[in-house]
Amino acid sequence: MATETIVEKRHRLRLRTLIPFLIFVLISIFLAIGLTMDPRLVPSPLVGKAVPDFNLPPVKGRVDGLSTDDLTGDVSFVNVFASWCTACRQEHPLLMALSRKGAVSIHGLNYKDKPEDAAAWLDELGDPYTRTGADIDGMVGLDWGVYGVPETFVVDSQGIIRYKHIGPITEEIYLKTLQPIIENLRKQAKVTVGTLKQSENITQ
Repeated sequence: MATETIVEKRHRLRLRTLIPFLIFVLISIFLAIGLTMDPRLVPSPLVGKAVPDFNLPPVKGRVDGLSTDDLTGDVSFVNVFASWCTACRQEHPLLMALSRKGAVSIHGLNYKDKPEDAAAWLDELGDPYTRTGADIDGMVGLDWGVYGVPETFVVDSQGIIRYKHIGPITEEIYLKTLQPIIENLRKQAKVTVGTLKQSENITQ
């Protein structure tokens, strides 16, 4: 019996030593998986839902702010940017080009920025935005589920978020991913409008 008690004690000691080691191994595995994941592929819980209810004042020196009501009528981008964001500077020339072509309405959400810095940044690089809201404290960005900057949301004509891109937009990303989404959403909107008109004619 004494021998069995000693064996049991040794077994318990081994378990006590082994359990922390196993926990450490599991945590290491999860961390390794997380580090290898592309942050741009993080899904947004807001996709498929209406844009959050918000109303932001304009960036310093601009006239038009940004609110929920501004994000209906046509497909649009909501681009989250800041003057302190290096990657935002990288994508800015493309946003300017899209704005000049009238490819899509681009609205700016200026995130956690100093008013004078945001104004100077837009004055220097150009302003591609139809409307720009100053989210100085970052609370609206929090409602949008912003992880960092830049981020770009594709919003349909009904004010529903249809896609979220994390990181700077490149020409390749726009042509292969975002442009097809825009075109598809516009086609869907036309079909919806046509169906509604047919329904109205039938009921008249």
